[in-house]
Amino acid sequence: MPAEPSLRNSLHDRGQRLTPQRQRVLALFERIGEGSHLGAEEVHQRLLRSEERVSLATVYRTLRLLSSMGLLQELELPEGGRRFELASDAHRDHHHLVCVRCGRTEEFENAEVLQAGEQAAGHHRFRLLECVLNVRALCPSCAAEE
Repeated sequence: MPAEPSLRNSLHDRGQRLTPQRQRVLALFERIGEGSHLGAEEVHQRLLRSEERVSLATVYRTLRLLSSMGLLQELELPEGGRRFELASDAHRDHHHLVCVRCGRTEEFENAEVLQAGEQAAGHHRFRLLECVLNVRALCPSCAAEE
């Protein structure tokens, strides 16, 4: 699969190479599409299932790199986990409902949350970059187990 020239240029500008492993990780996120959130272990398992050889350590490094470049968006969970999704300007100000037990993550949009962020930023003379809310909850399956 040929990489986009912008990815190759972005990596080159940072003194990085477009390795096959980096291509595979980004291609996985492009295949699953926007709104899918994966942890490093899930990325590693999916690559292994599709017979893509890449170490877990390489997956962790690649996720951090692609996130720092703005190609992936990182969602840091309060329980210490991190999940990643394909970054998109068209879908920038969205929020996450996160199950604190199993990590299931659902996205939602809410204009009032964005408005509250804009008002708070304006009140304190901040320039708003993004407005993201993470709601910690139990998904229906985990709640039923209690």
